[in-house]
Amino acid sequence: MALFAIVGGHGAPGATVTALAMLHAWPLQSGQRVLLAECDPDGGVILAGALEGRLDASRGLGQLGVADRQGQLAQTLMTQLTDVSPSGTADRLLLPGVSDPAQYSGLAYVWEPLTSLLVALESQGVDVLVDLGRSGATGPSAVLARRADAVLVVARSTLRSLTAAHPRITALRADLEAHGSGADTLGLVLVEEGPYKAGDVTAQLGTPVVGLLPFAPDTALVLSDGGNSHDRRFVRSPLLRSSRTVIDQIRAQVAGRRTKLMQHQYGAPQLTGDPRAHRAAPPAAGPTPAPAPEQSRGPELHPVPPTGRPPAPGPVPGPIPGPMSGPVSGPVPEPVPSPMAGPYPGPVPPAPPAPRPMPNAPIPSAGPTGELRPQAVGHAR
Repeated sequence: MALFAIVGGHGAPGATVTALAMLHAWPLQSGQRVLLAECDPDGGVILAGALEGRLDASRGLGQLGVADRQGQLAQTLMTQLTDVSPSGTADRLLLPGVSDPAQYSGLAYVWEPLTSLLVALESQGVDVLVDLGRSGATGPSAVLARRADAVLVVARSTLRSLTAAHPRITALRADLEAHGSGADTLGLVLVEEGPYKAGDVTAQLGTPVVGLLPFAPDTALVLSDGGNSHDRRFVRSPLLRSSRTVIDQIRAQVAGRRTKLMQHQYGAPQLTGDPRAHRAAPPAAGPTPAPAPEQSRGPELHPVPPTGRPPAPGPVPGPIPGPMSGPVSGPVPEPVPSPMAGPYPGPVPPAPPAPRPMPNAPIPSAGPTGELRPQAVGHAR
């Protein structure tokens, strides 16, 4: 489970269509869900496009500003989700974007807590896709890209699209290196419309191509302007099959990156060579050294400690008293802090509380005839 940010650019390269294709193609096991949050500052297009206006435009991201000021962000988020799964099982969810770009300014203080909430959904088996559009990875909502496990820039393999994507990728790489989790989270999803190959694009833009999608205008039209997304031909289309391949690739990269971070953090030992070589070798055979001659006894000397300075004169200390040895005369020495307690020993701070499960709430479903079918969904599994 992870957070994936999908970024577009000038010339409509297909970021929203790619996000919707991944939402429909995402592989899910029992108890898992996938959520697409439409966070494009230029306004949401999924309600009027893929859903063909079958839902009220007031539902979605724009309702979270007031909810955050009232301390009800988590509960309100669940009431703003729409079930877009084919069978109404509420395992493919959508948070529609703002209906009016003017509402975006009222969400300036929502992005930080909303990002933390979306990241916390991982503990409940939810993968999160965030559609940032062509300008959402900058400004207040840039935190969604900075905290994402993977940032995917969508571009077409045409000269016009790649030229427009170049400054976008350069700015994203600099921002992720300065404020995010690193430029290694940045990747390119290439729509194969033009003549340029993935290797050439990687060499020119300095960003690896993590996935290839076919140029399929008919299938993309269903995702952009609406249509029968439950049809077998749509489900088995080359666009959705390629989307599943892209998903497998980026999930494998995220898993590998997390493994490397854990090894770096905890310093996993590297076992190389023959383990028997690390055993202590027996002493070499040779003549037994003669004992040193006994010197004449002089005045009694105290043993010299490793520091090289003789101890202060005084009585030879006896055995260290234990808890059962009875009272001890003299001042009680201060306890020596453990070397694992750090430079400032003290009480161990309590562990942070575990993220609370999302409350149960009815999630409307976008039915084919436009009606809302409320259904109770258990969000804590």
